[in-house]
Order: sequence, then structure tokens, then C-alpha cells
Amino acid sequence: MAEPRARSIPYGLIAVVCVPIAVAYAVLLRNVEGFRFAHPFALALIPFAVALVAWAGLARAPARRGVFTYSRAGELGAERPGLVARLRDLPTVLRLAAVTLIGIALARPQSTTITEDLELEGIDIVLVLDLSGSMQETDLVPNRLEAAKTVIQDFVQRRPSDRIGLVIFGRDAYTDIPLTLDHGTFLRMLGELHLGIIDGRGTAIGNGIGVALNRLRKSDAKSKVIIVLTDGENNAGNISPEQAARYAQTLGVKIYTVLAGNDDGEARGPGQQRQPVNPKLLEQIASMTGGTPYLATDTRALHERFQKILEDLQKSRIHDRGTLFTELYRWFLFPAFALLLLELALRLTRFQRIP
Repeated sequence: MAEPRARSIPYGLIAVVCVPIAVAYAVLLRNVEGFRFAHPFALALIPFAVALVAWAGLARAPARRGVFTYSRAGELGAERPGLVARLRDLPTVLRLAAVTLIGIALARPQSTTITEDLELEGIDIVLVLDLSGSMQETDLVPNRLEAAKTVIQDFVQRRPSDRIGLVIFGRDAYTDIPLTLDHGTFLRMLGELHLGIIDGRGTAIGNGIGVALNRLRKSDAKSKVIIVLTDGENNAGNISPEQAARYAQTLGVKIYTVLAGNDDGEARGPGQQRQPVNPKLLEQIASMTGGTPYLATDTRALHERFQKILEDLQKSRIHDRGTLFTELYRWFLFPAFALLLLELALRLTRFQRIP
């Protein structure tokens, strides 16, 4: 008995299946404006994938099938093949068409729409948070720091289109979170803040503003804002708040200040000393830059002050021509899945081979 030979490529069957699909897509895409591929290099993978499927389904398939002898094989060979025999390679051809469509989908086909007036919104905001030791006082519930974290969390969630960063300061100042639109990561890192992660034996307000300005210095946003939340007076650092405010003026950065805590002159517990505050200084910083100073003596007031800041912040609107892209990969991916399901159905029914 002779070995099974590699099957020739059924060009006619491929044309019957693929030409109508190609014509249908040509008609469908004829009226699509600005059709393009975002990843055209993926199209180069299609010939390799098609060649691999053709080799496995046509060239190698006969060698993998079981054969048996038949005493009257000559009479069988004289019979004209029926329709099913002529279409025996249809499942493989359907797979070839599906692989081609999947390759096109991977190239990310898109349509483009030119818009005359594309409106972009958002500003860059750096929150400057005091982490000095006095932030553990409990005149704000449960304490000043935790109350501040709560209102900052609410603030960030209400500014989804803004880039927001966080600077922390005590005796010195550090960037904790650079400007980002990843607000999920911002909120996670904010929740991990606690007293003691930096030296809290001082309140370097000027340094905190200076580090925030450094984050905003290269920003291309039309509106740039710093929000300083502190409970004390500047008593550390090598940059005075007034000097930092002048830098902010030069860079066009607006500063809002929030003085948190009840300045009633009483200590919060045995052995604790009242921390000095300087509301006039914070008022000066805000007024120099066009911002607004706020005083929050309890938790409710702190929420209200941040709400006022939210209301005051006007989004910077930039009008420009722009290009919007619409993804069209579904037009190719879903038909490819349909062809694969059809192939599977044929292989499990009329075109099933035994063995």
C-alpha cells in the first residue's frame, strides 16, 4: 500500500470562500473615513500564520490519518467523488480565512474623524500635606492627619480629569506622589501615609511649597495649583514661605492654604505643648498668588473648605483641532470567531473523519 501523499492546495475552494468575504469588506469599508492600521506591522504575521495552517491542514493532514486496505480499491477509484469529497478541505479553508481576519484585527484597524473643536479639560494640582508631629492632635476626628487624608481622598475622586501629585513635609519636604492621572495608585499611597515616615520635628512650609513648584515647573498645563494643608507655623527649612510664594507668582501657580485645627490656646493632652500658628502668613501666601486662605477648626469645616476649593477651581479649557480614532477590530474579530465555530461544527458533524 502506498504512503498517503500530501494534498494539493484547493485554490478553487479558497477563492469560493475568501473572495466573497473580501468583497463584503471592500463594500463595508468603502465609506469608512480615514481607514488606517494603528499597528500595521502585525499584518506581516498573516502570511506566516496562513502558511502554517495550510501546511498543517493540507500538507501534513494525510500523513496523520489512519489508512486501511480495501480489496476492491480499483472500483472505488473509478467512482466520481461526491459533493462532500469535493468540499473535504472546507474546514481548513475556513480556518485560513479566520486566521487572516484575526491578523487584521491584531493590526488595530481604525477610522479617523477630524474635529474642528476638540475640548480638553484638566489642570495640574499638587497637594502639600503637613506630616509634623502636631498632626496627631485629635481636635479633628480621629486626628488631624486622618481627617486630612479623608478630605483629600474625596477631593481626588471629584477631579477625575486632573493630574494630581502629593508633597509631604515636616522638618523637610519630599515628593511622595508625582503628578499622575492614575488616581487609584494615588489613593492607595495616600492611605499608607502615617506620622513618623519623615522627621516631624518641624514645619517647613516654604520647603513644601518649593518642592511642589519643582513638580509644576515643567508642566505645560495652563492652570497650575498648589493646595497647602498645615496646622502650624513655618519653623524649619531653608526656603521662606514668602520666597516660595514669589516663585509661585513667577511661574503662574495659584496657592490655596488650609489651616487645620482649633487654635484655642489649649494643649491637647498632658505634657503636650500648644503648637504656634500663623494664619496671617498663610493668608499672605494665598493672596500673593491669587489663591484663597481657609481655616478649618473641625472635621466638618475641613470638608467644607475643600468643597469651596473644588467650586473655585475652574477647569482649564483648551480648544484645538484634533483627531479622534474609532477602533474597528470587532468588525474582523467577531466574524473570525464565527468562522472558527463553523469549522468546529463541520469537523464534528458531516466532515468528521474516522479514524
